[in-house]
Amino acid sequence: MATLTDPTTLIEAARAGDKAALAALLEAHQGQIYKFALRQCGSEADAQDVLQETMLTVARSIGQFRGDSALGTWLFTIARSFCVKKHRRGKHAPAEHASIDDPLLAATVIDPGPEPEAAIAGKEIGEALEIAIGELAPMYREVLVLRDGEGLTAPEVADVLGIGVDAVKSRLHRARAAIRSRLAPYVEGPSPARPSPSCPDVVSLFSKQLEGEIGPEICREMERHLDSCEACRQSCDSLKHTLRLCRTAPNAEVPPNIQEAVRRALRDL
Repeated sequence: MATLTDPTTLIEAARAGDKAALAALLEAHQGQIYKFALRQCGSEADAQDVLQETMLTVARSIGQFRGDSALGTWLFTIARSFCVKKHRRGKHAPAEHASIDDPLLAATVIDPGPEPEAAIAGKEIGEALEIAIGELAPMYREVLVLRDGEGLTAPEVADVLGIGVDAVKSRLHRARAAIRSRLAPYVEGPSPARPSPSCPDVVSLFSKQLEGEIGPEICREMERHLDSCEACRQSCDSLKHTLRLCRTAPNAEVPPNIQEAVRRALRDL
């Protein structure tokens, strides 16, 4: 029998009709899909529906999975399609989402809001991260969640979303800047230094560096500037910290009743 220690064998066994392998495969990924659905839908009820619908779709169509893309890419593509449907007809979705390009939203992104001491006293940083992610418009939230939360490559994110890699990277840079600004009071301390008007946009440059969009000379110039500018070094470090928080956030715990509902539905197939 296939084991979780051998994912390739597990997938092959599930494709060949091994129900135990299929169940193990779905169980291994359900927390990851549930976390993705929670972040995308913003509602536990909708996320539970998306998880169940995704698991059933995978169970019905696992035999058609040929490995042209990574299993995770395929799973997120299916889950996202159900999230989009929920958003279109769900009562929990807001009537409209502001764009990061909106000057009014840009002002709120730059403004850290309440005094850091009050913010830290009132919320845990993990909760603040989820709130900040939830406040992003869907087009920015999904690239951040998939790239920095789930660790997909930019081309894999492009496959999931059905857009170009350049579009993924453009949205990603904006999303990272917005999330970093919202979490700055938590990761930069109560009295951070502020970059001068002549400073380069190190947050954008570092984000582009992560995606391989700038050359070594620009990287060296940025590093020289960071060595001499505490404010920009602090901004860059806060982005690094924010991205680590995105990546290390644990998978959501699937409620036992939803796990049992998925098992029953799978048995009924």
